[in-house]
Amino acid sequence: MIEIRRGTSADVPRALEIWRGAVDATHGFLTPEDRKEIDALVVGWLPTVELWLALAEDASVVGFLVMDGSMIDALFVDPALHGQGYGTALVEHALSLAPDAVVDASEQASNALPFYEARGFVRTGRSETDPQGRPYPLIHLKFEGSAR
Repeated sequence: MIEIRRGTSADVPRALEIWRGAVDATHGFLTPEDRKEIDALVVGWLPTVELWLALAEDASVVGFLVMDGSMIDALFVDPALHGQGYGTALVEHALSLAPDAVVDASEQASNALPFYEARGFVRTGRSETDPQGRPYPLIHLKFEGSAR
């Protein structure tokens, strides 16, 4: 069983490393300018949110989750460990906090939609842009419970 624990301010640098690695591995569609701008936003944002961390057997941090009410605001796993259950454990934790969880997944990140849909999320809509108005479409999803 994968351990999930609440993060502390000391965990923010590792969460940022995970975010950068995962985005570099899955978000190649970002322009260099947008990638730099988003990175700066995340650097300022991560210290202000409640982090939930997925731990490897050696207790190292390998993934993180941020919730905003029932919204999964961020879920990222070290790309070297994709497919090993850490993301699923983080989704299960999110659902323990918010059984009616929703999430916005990047339409251009090829791993995002299959990941959430395989875990019981269904599409509820689409936005042409990200929250800052950049041309990166988002698919809105809601947990329906069928895959849980």
